[in-house]
Amino acid sequence: MASKKKKKQQELVDINQSIVGKEPEPVAPASDTEDDEFEKLLNSFINSGDDTAENTPSANNSEEVKIKHKDLESLNILPQHEELKSQPGDYEENKSIPELGADEKELAQAYENFLNAVTAIANMREIILPDFLFSKQMLYPNYKPSTGRKIVADASVCWDIMLQAFPDKLSSIKPHASDEEFLNFAEGLSDQNLQLAIISYVEILIDIENCEISYEEKRLKAQRRRIERELYEEYQRRQERKQRFIEAVAKRDFPVDAERLINNYFKTALKDAEGAYDALTKNPAVYAPIENDKIKPRLFGLIKPTPKDGIRENCRLGKFLKNLKA
Repeated sequence: MASKKKKKQQELVDINQSIVGKEPEPVAPASDTEDDEFEKLLNSFINSGDDTAENTPSANNSEEVKIKHKDLESLNILPQHEELKSQPGDYEENKSIPELGADEKELAQAYENFLNAVTAIANMREIILPDFLFSKQMLYPNYKPSTGRKIVADASVCWDIMLQAFPDKLSSIKPHASDEEFLNFAEGLSDQNLQLAIISYVEILIDIENCEISYEEKRLKAQRRRIERELYEEYQRRQERKQRFIEAVAKRDFPVDAERLINNYFKTALKDAEGAYDALTKNPAVYAPIENDKIKPRLFGLIKPTPKDGIRENCRLGKFLKNLKA
């Protein structure tokens, strides 16, 4: 008899572990601090109003989850939600919370249904409810992985309550049961509270997966925007620096096309910065030829420029560029 009881308890532990392990893992696990650091960037992206869907694998996965959720709604095993009185909590006390996104709204509703059902079970069996971690405000302005982890933790606690209330019924659930197996199990239950709890739990799994996919899509878009902005800012700094060099060379009236010289140097520096700089300071004529006709004649115009004067101007320009800071 003792061994049979011990076996029964082990079965309950296995079921609980399988249920707790069933919730989807966050796409990119991160600490709350990392979530908060990224939150400002992501919120800025969301507020820009660019919700254009892209043909990415993650977008396709999102559609699959939504189709799966519609299939769940089409099942005729959902009990009437009106039969359960809403429990006082965040959902009634915070009606002034701004409108949530579609994915977040579905997740909040599924969580509320699940918590209401578990609360009814706990009251019926006189089980004390703990303080839960999740509140609806956490889904505003958008879902993030740290919020999902709080929902998962609450769901685990709720399953402990359900196992205490219905140890015999829940012991028949297979370890690592699929969504379909959970729903088939719920269809055969006579207790509406337990039925609603299991169905709502499956909805939570689907909605969290949907929110994770949407979050990752937004995160990648925001990350791309940040990279594009940084590249543009770097381009602007580069253009400004080039212009300062051009103006500095032109101001000294060197017999050379200053714009051509600096533009060619910067273009070469992209491939070989060290070699490009060495050439610029030793033989700048490789980037733009010395224009002998622009060299001023000596001795009041009596001595016209010669190729040697071009070489001398090339060396003088190289020394100038070596000491130039712009």
